[in-house]
Amino acid sequence: MNHAWPAPAKLNLFLHVTGRRSDGYHELQTVFQFLDYGDSLYFTPRGDGVCLRVEGPAEIPADRDLVVRAARLLSEVSGAGLGADIRVIKRIPIGGGLGGGSSNAATTLVALNRIWNLGLPFDEIADLGLRLGADVPVFVRAHAAWAEGIGDRLWPIELAEPWYLVVTPQVSVSTAAVFGSKELRRDTPLVDLQRFRSGAVGNDCEPVTRALHPEVGAVLDWLGQRGIARMSGTGASCFLAFDTLKQAESLRHEVPAQWRAFVARGLNRSPLADIMRGL
Repeated sequence: MNHAWPAPAKLNLFLHVTGRRSDGYHELQTVFQFLDYGDSLYFTPRGDGVCLRVEGPAEIPADRDLVVRAARLLSEVSGAGLGADIRVIKRIPIGGGLGGGSSNAATTLVALNRIWNLGLPFDEIADLGLRLGADVPVFVRAHAAWAEGIGDRLWPIELAEPWYLVVTPQVSVSTAAVFGSKELRRDTPLVDLQRFRSGAVGNDCEPVTRALHPEVGAVLDWLGQRGIARMSGTGASCFLAFDTLKQAESLRHEVPAQWRAFVARGLNRSPLADIMRGL
């Protein structure tokens, strides 16, 4: 059972902030698409109810890591008294807006539900995921989605699956700082699928993130000279779509050395769904 479980990155193909709720959460509209690039998680079951991260990114204390919180939540809710040692092989940039923490949490819930033989339905796992973060359910459901609400109302969507060049400067963006900014626009009118497909959308967080982190603005400007550049989530990662792998790789070789860059295929179906189907 101790094989690699994928935790893919995601892109927000647009992100509009449409309102703010009384509890402080923001109402959003966005489209999530997965990438064939991400972290790998390994789980060794334990029978003593203890959930530990035995390997993972040094920047995130183990007890605060969403994989540990997800495992402990599932163990507690199930009442099965089971545990796990968890290894996280990190590739997704931390603080990049690519959903690494949420994806790790979703993969943990899905994997341990299978490994512990709990048999919880996906709706229940997605609801548990929402307690860990607004982006977790889309990773549990494992299909590209149109999202509204706080990101919890999801409708599957079929999208083109281009190649993306993803560029990340050496900054970590705080989602809380961006959404807490007085400068953030919070009244963007709702759009429909037709407006999204026509490209009449953007990312409302970009101006705030540019102001907080000029390096993100530099990446957007550099990519923007070569196509329609977007920032994913609250940043710092930015991306450009290409029809072919060759085009994306060609530009990757031109990315300034101080920025991290990778090329990945957009996916409508998460690799997590494929591994579940193969088990």
